Amino acid sequence: MKKIVILGAGTAGTMTANHLNHLMDHNEWQITIVDQDPIHYYQAGYIFVPFGMVPEKRLMKTKGDYIPSTVKLIQAKIERIEPEHNKVFLGNQLVLEYDFLVIATGCDIYPEETQGLAEHEWGKSIHSFYTLKTASELRKKLVDWQGGRLVINVVENPIKCPVAPMEFLMLADAYFTKKGMRDRVEIIYATPLSGAFTKPIASKYVGNYLDQKNIKVETDFYIEHVDPDAKKIVSYDERDIDFDLLVSIPLNKGADVIGLSGLGDELNYSPVNKSTFLSDKFSNIFVLGDASNAPTSKAGSVAHYAVDLFGENFKRYTEGKALEETFDGHTNCFIETGYGKGILLDFNYEQEPLRGKFPIPGIGPFSLLQESYINHLGKLSFEFMYWNILMRGRKIPLAPTMTMAGKWKE
Repeated sequence: MKKIVILGAGTAGTMTANHLNHLMDHNEWQITIVDQDPIHYYQAGYIFVPFGMVPEKRLMKTKGDYIPSTVKLIQAKIERIEPEHNKVFLGNQLVLEYDFLVIATGCDIYPEETQGLAEHEWGKSIHSFYTLKTASELRKKLVDWQGGRLVINVVENPIKCPVAPMEFLMLADAYFTKKGMRDRVEIIYATPLSGAFTKPIASKYVGNYLDQKNIKVETDFYIEHVDPDAKKIVSYDERDIDFDLLVSIPLNKGADVIGLSGLGDELNYSPVNKSTFLSDKFSNIFVLGDASNAPTSKAGSVAHYAVDLFGENFKRYTEGKALEETFDGHTNCFIETGYGKGILLDFNYEQEPLRGKFPIPGIGPFSLLQESYINHLGKLSFEFMYWNILMRGRKIPLAPTMTMAGKWKE
């Protein structure tokens, strides 16, 4: 029997397991998925936690509940991969052999990689919201915080969910306004980008919203170190920004095992063909989700569209047929803007976000690059879709590749 091993049971890994379970002949293929952590986290919900908008427990489910019974789930640490020998070594002394390997080990934050960031002020005047634990600690801090200069800083790109820092900025504006203390809070966004977002058109629109909310954007800010005693962040060009409360989006990196196994770049992201996810180094290894170096957003919607296209493509490949370069980098991003409203972005590798209606051209109900209450509801409803449709490997009636229908060219 031929063997498929999937490393990581997060968003991409779980969806892949479910899709391949539907597609592959169980008399010929054995599918195994490995993950150390028994808990699956709805990471898109982390942005709401610091402002007390969702309970933490709602964002946690048991991973095993989303893995089909016909897929073997192993809970163990992944120690190393020997791709030359088609083997994976686990922390429980088990060695898995494979015919095909799917890497979906995601990425995580590494605050210790920035000098001064993870020292004695971490968890006091320095926080993050990129894990459930750090988001929960930040919520406790904000409840009693009396105001001052709030600095949000992105250490380096790429990061998971590139719109999350902007969402935090605008939700913070609404949060402090509701508490009657917005006049006592100065909000600054220090980003290594030359604007609010990676895509120029979206950057312009979102930048306008930040201006309207009196949020200052400090662009091209590449942080060199944090001075936790003086409470300032310092850039490589020697600019410094004082803070009373620093909310950091630390360096994001792929799993250490990917780098140690010779499958990653300097940030442990695995180089792949951006349209098929086939490894640049090995013809029987695919890398999906946040673990790859594909030049698209590290977000759940990307994993969803990618896996939708990957399954059939993979099946053809195992039958000796050539891979089709089907994935176009399609991404949807709901951006919370506060006060029960949101913006929706829809773009891919080549096409920037444009205004228009989504998903039904001319009808919507969602408006692209425009603030609306319906977009906010879309953001909230995605949680239900995530747990009950996407994680189960069920199809939703949306094209996995981007369409220009319903969009208005600038």
